[in-house]
Amino acid sequence: MPRYKLTIEYDGTPFHGWQRQEDFLSVQQVLEEAISEFTRHPVTVFAAGRTDTGVHGLGQIVHLDLERQWAPEKVSEAANGVLKYHGHPVAVLDCEQVADDFDARFSAKRRHYRYRILNRWANLTVELGRAWHVKKPLDVAAMDSAAKMLIGHHDFTTFRAMNCQAKSPMRTLDTLDVRHVCDLTGGGQEIEITTSSRAFLHNQVRSMAGSLKLVGEGKWTADDLAAALAAKDRKACGPVAPACGLYFVRVDY
Repeated sequence: MPRYKLTIEYDGTPFHGWQRQEDFLSVQQVLEEAISEFTRHPVTVFAAGRTDTGVHGLGQIVHLDLERQWAPEKVSEAANGVLKYHGHPVAVLDCEQVADDFDARFSAKRRHYRYRILNRWANLTVELGRAWHVKKPLDVAAMDSAAKMLIGHHDFTTFRAMNCQAKSPMRTLDTLDVRHVCDLTGGGQEIEITTSSRAFLHNQVRSMAGSLKLVGEGKWTADDLAAALAAKDRKACGPVAPACGLYFVRVDY
């Protein structure tokens, strides 16, 4: 059975996360159904990372096996046609045939995420559901300086969900940067948090973003963030940032 690697993009707003569920619509479900509709056989897709409800994908990678040979461009074209017809905000950006031992999850060497904060007084309109709206002014330099306390190999128990299924809380955070993207019309700023690692724990990025927000507000210092990490206690974490600001950007292989 030929194996294909797909790069997909999606708006996570209408979905209850990536993983197929019995009672709720997921990204995995609509993608599998779209491909099955034109291949005329059941298809299972495997992702590089499972995103939560409301999290967006810019460069999610999946792999799947088909019963017969298809030209990669035909797979993309057909899948996009079905997805558009059913009104699902999911798109196949690229498709290529790969070796049988390629695995979207286990072959991945690094995953990259972006978290967006719109730091302004006015309510969000066109960006509603696409970023975290924070009204109180944030100190980006302080956030970026504190973020460096989390880089490296650590026990990230503080920054993972209580129901995280990972066997170990140990992870190596390769990068964690906070930067001012641009000034906003009417005042305020767009802030971007970017991070990369071979693997992340459940809710790790959103947990780190929420704690960095406390630093930006002046409620925490860099030392407070380091102390939270050292505590290895979920109760020491700041508020978990909302899913709407998180984007799964790309995967390195």
